[in-house]
This record gives sequence, C-alpha cells and structure tokens, in this order.
Amino acid sequence: MSLILKCIMGVIAVLLIALLSKSKSFYIAGLIPLFPTFALIAHYIVGTERSLNDLRATALFGIFSLIPYAIYLLAVYWLSIKTTLAITLITATLLWLIAAIILLCFWQYFH
Repeated sequence: MSLILKCIMGVIAVLLIALLSKSKSFYIAGLIPLFPTFALIAHYIVGTERSLNDLRATALFGIFSLIPYAIYLLAVYWLSIKTTLAITLITATLLWLIAAIILLCFWQYFH
C-alpha cells in the first residue's frame, strides 16, 4: 500500500507539471518539483525507523542538497540561450551529478 501511495503522489506531480506547463503561468511548473513529496516520505521513514539525530542529519543534508540543484538550474538558465535543449539538459544533469558526488564525498568525510 505504501508503494502505491508513493506512485500516486508521483503521478499527481507529473500531471500538475504537464498541466501547468501549458498554462499562461507555465513558470509555476518549476515549483512543483520542489514540493517536498519525496522529502516527506524520506523524513517519515527515517523518523520512524531511526533516531531523532538521524532525522536531523537527513534534514541538514537536504539543505546542502540544494547546492547541486542550484547548479543544475543555473546551468539550464545560462546554457538555454547558448545551446540546444538536449545539450542544455544533458550538461545541466551532468553538472548536477558532479556536484552531488562532491557533496556526498564532503558529507561522508566531514559528517
């Protein structure tokens, strides 16, 4: 049942993005992925299966995880006027991946 609920939440998010991207307020589609759907799931699972300190560490890591996302968004913003859509998205995704790997390495070393 838990897996079905997660799938339904994902479908709703994708539908909202698709509908909003066709509206005159298309930019709101960029806000939907930031709704903490998966964070709620992760925090619930960590909060029920681990300690309060582990939940706090998960939340803190979530704050730092905004850095790779910001790098992705900046790359899309900057590259979108310089390259094709495919190259923009591939490059931005690779930059996100590199930033995420660096974040994980720093987190494991310092935390």
